[in-house]
Amino acid sequence: MGSAKSYRIAVVGGDGIGPEVIAEGLKVIKAAGITLDTSDYDLGGARYVKDGTVLPDDVLDEWRSFDAIYLGAVGTPAVPPGLIERGLLLKMRFELDLYVNLRPFKKAGEHPHDFVVIRENTEGAYAGEGGFLRKGTPHEIATQGSVNTRMGAERAIRFGFELAMRRNKHLTLVHKTNVLTFSGDLWERAFNEVALEYPEVTTAYNHVDAACIYFVQDPQRYDVVVTDNLFGDILTDLGGAVSGGIGLAASANLNPTRNGPSMFEPVHGSAPDIAGQQKANPIAAILSGAMMLDFLGESAAAERITAACDACSEMIGSTSEIGDAVSAHL
Repeated sequence: MGSAKSYRIAVVGGDGIGPEVIAEGLKVIKAAGITLDTSDYDLGGARYVKDGTVLPDDVLDEWRSFDAIYLGAVGTPAVPPGLIERGLLLKMRFELDLYVNLRPFKKAGEHPHDFVVIRENTEGAYAGEGGFLRKGTPHEIATQGSVNTRMGAERAIRFGFELAMRRNKHLTLVHKTNVLTFSGDLWERAFNEVALEYPEVTTAYNHVDAACIYFVQDPQRYDVVVTDNLFGDILTDLGGAVSGGIGLAASANLNPTRNGPSMFEPVHGSAPDIAGQQKANPIAAILSGAMMLDFLGESAAAERITAACDACSEMIGSTSEIGDAVSAHL
């Protein structure tokens, strides 16, 4: 059963396996009966090598009128590390105010778990504060600060409480308050004050190093986790590893105020070594597409796609064969 509504989606296939897995995601969305009006954008490492383009401001302005952005993967060995990440992904997050990075982790079997991590997505160590003194000399100094505002921390925390209310009413803050006594203090105070507004939600706190242990040994303790940008980046890769592998890890970069498009992408990289060989698992991209549909209000279709991905999660086959199998399960 499909939807009569059509959604305008900006599609960035990107580099390496990105276009392959996004093609499968679009195939599955169509099979679910959802109509997308897509516009393709040639952006990523290969585009930069070709003409120096990363993310022009006029493209950003175009995107503001779209319902969502669906991205595969970007990056190529021919481009210096950080250039595309900062110039495309981080610019997108900052300029479109995609302040919540939402990543779900689910695993069936003898010891199942089902939790989500909310990573604050526009501040912290990735805000770009810092610089060099005496670069290239024996006395070189590099500083890289973590920028934390009360507004930035509180809106991510508040999103966490709202999500916890819709799930199992349990929220864990992860930080490093015993060492990061300024940013940690701000986050902890904001968390405790917002918690007073949600008396039904049980709360917990873990230092990030302890959380790394618990993600491996006891992930069942978690339902919703909220944390800062850097810790969230690291923890969510670990979450993917303990939940079946990074090839199954989906993500949403959300603008919860909906005054612009949100962006949806698999967590994995561009894997240039297997590009064009139909070896990439498209499940993460397909699940990211399901998250996109859910955010657009197509929850029934999103649930059907997620269930179909669960049924095919251990399938071995080519990229397109796995996409076909998920489509067939709908």
